[in-house]
Amino acid sequence: MRFAGLGRSGRMATRLAAWFVPPYKARCTLAKLNPQGYVSPLADIHHTALQRNHNVFIGDRVVIYQTKTGGAVKLGEGVRLYSDIVIETGAGGRVSIGAETHIQPRCQLSAYKGSIEIGRRVEIAPNCTFYPYNHGVVLGKPVRTQPLETKGNIVIGDDAWLGVGVTVLDGVRVGKGAVIGAGSVINQDIPDNAIAVGVPARVVRMRSSALSGISGG
Repeated sequence: MRFAGLGRSGRMATRLAAWFVPPYKARCTLAKLNPQGYVSPLADIHHTALQRNHNVFIGDRVVIYQTKTGGAVKLGEGVRLYSDIVIETGAGGRVSIGAETHIQPRCQLSAYKGSIEIGRRVEIAPNCTFYPYNHGVVLGKPVRTQPLETKGNIVIGDDAWLGVGVTVLDGVRVGKGAVIGAGSVINQDIPDNAIAVGVPARVVRMRSSALSGISGG
């Protein structure tokens, strides 16, 4: 791993190192062996403003994509991006992911117009989507041809936990330590340490020191 990198020879070195390690999350150990972290040879990086802190893990078939007008993608120390995640920036949008945050497979982060700001130690389950923009819906024009609109950035506070299949829409803040149940759609702010579920997501209670849980994590 000492020779790993994004260039051709670096990719070859990464592939060789990965050959001796079991797949998927077992390869997170490789990210700790090189300050530049681990980028799977199967990942597709097309981004001139990608900033990686130490020991970042980027798994198989992760795509990080930038249009000509896209902003930066910043990955904090120890961030883990598991397989089949897509991160893209365009129309001035950017993505920032805080240290030790883990994003599970098949999540989509599309930062157009607005930005996506995810805090530290956030846990994001599979199939979550983040859209800080929308299309205009004026009658008489195809939606795909209408300009993008946004109500503002998406902000996810430190230590939040999003269950499977959560959708986060533009202009929303999810508070520190909040827990969002599986399949929820977040279209309004969620307070710190709240537990929210549903479509749209509504606060059902606040976290406490009692031993209790919520499905969909």
